Amino acid sequence: MSATLAPSILRKLNLKIIPLVIICYFIANLDKTNISIAALQMNADLGMTATMYGVGVSVFYITYLIFEVPSNLLMTKVGPRIWIARIMISWGLVSSLMCLVQAPWQLYTLRLLLGAAEAGFAPGIIYYLSQWFPQANRARAMSFFYMGSVGASVIGLPLGGAILNLHGILGVSGWRWLFLIEGIPAVILGVVVLFVMRDNPHKAPWLSHSEADDLVAVLDAERGTATIGVHVPWYKAIANRTVLGLSAVWLFQAFCTIGVTLFMPLILKGMVPNSGSVLVGVLSAVPFLAAIVFMYFNGRSSDRTGERSKHLAFPLIAAGVCMALAPYTPALLAYILLILAVGLTFALTPVFWAVTTEKIVGVAAAASIAVINTVAQFAGLGLPPILGSIKDSTGNYNGGLLLIAAALILGGILGRIITRNHRSHNQPVVPVDLDSHAQLATDEVSKR
Repeated sequence: MSATLAPSILRKLNLKIIPLVIICYFIANLDKTNISIAALQMNADLGMTATMYGVGVSVFYITYLIFEVPSNLLMTKVGPRIWIARIMISWGLVSSLMCLVQAPWQLYTLRLLLGAAEAGFAPGIIYYLSQWFPQANRARAMSFFYMGSVGASVIGLPLGGAILNLHGILGVSGWRWLFLIEGIPAVILGVVVLFVMRDNPHKAPWLSHSEADDLVAVLDAERGTATIGVHVPWYKAIANRTVLGLSAVWLFQAFCTIGVTLFMPLILKGMVPNSGSVLVGVLSAVPFLAAIVFMYFNGRSSDRTGERSKHLAFPLIAAGVCMALAPYTPALLAYILLILAVGLTFALTPVFWAVTTEKIVGVAAAASIAVINTVAQFAGLGLPPILGSIKDSTGNYNGGLLLIAAALILGGILGRIITRNHRSHNQPVVPVDLDSHAQLATDEVSKR
């Protein structure tokens, strides 16, 4: 059997799927990280130290860890459309309720609820994209998805700084306006998802029946080359050494993507003590603007060459070096090194998930993606209190930056070891010979 995957199919996928997931992830991270800019006012209002703030940030990850895997498994039962919508509506409501917080324990409680509400969103979307995009285009698709994440920092941090200036309007603090205003879009977007998202190619009205058949055939042929196939039970997949190794890499990169993200405004406030909230927001956004550029070009390069390992490992090692040097340089150079460290760390993201979804397929992929993402949340659970404690005891975050640097370098080395023999089964979009693709899958299986 032969079939051709027309360029028009990929254009439709890019048009109908990518914008929606970008916006969804943008809103998700806006509500998860807006606490970092709110802290500029909130900590003083609630009488919170840096350590207490770190606890408030980290408790989110307790419930996130608990519900991450069950959430993704449930998604495979009820379908992405309903489940993603449920996640977005519930987290939007909880995020808005944070405007009512009067004491630290109330903040902790709502952060716990927010973690439970959002659990499963990121791995759910990653799994969803793997059900639509062929391997030759997957890293770029993942890069666009994560652009929504870092876009929340690029736009959200300056926006949050501006919203803080609403302080006093109607007698309400600026940080309360921030939580209220930024929670509402998630609820609205959740309703939109119910009407716009489609669970699989055959349910997409914008694909003809033949286009859907061609796309599914290509995806099915590629799944035959996976290390962990469709018939592997999810509970066995999550104990596989490949999954465990990838989990470790993702944990180490999270020291930067979670730790630095949640503390960036406070770190920069320390570097530029007399700056206002808007300037801090703008300065905090620049590293994430670099992350968008780095992700796109690293993902595109990996897809074009089919090389995954170096595109995954080397940016992480370079990020660690930049982070290690930052505490020992003048403020301006330290800021530039932070920009590079954040950009390079995010650069591996689309390649990492492309590798993961190429190695693992089926329900096992849904569970494994959730496990990998869950393990990374331990960085969010443990790192913020540590960074806060370092700041309280030393007066700066330098020790924390060195800890993050060590994790990044270790993660890059481990990633290189795990993926050194991995290449994408990179095929041109037009034409795709399914006979050859199927034979490739058969050959790979027989080798194993």
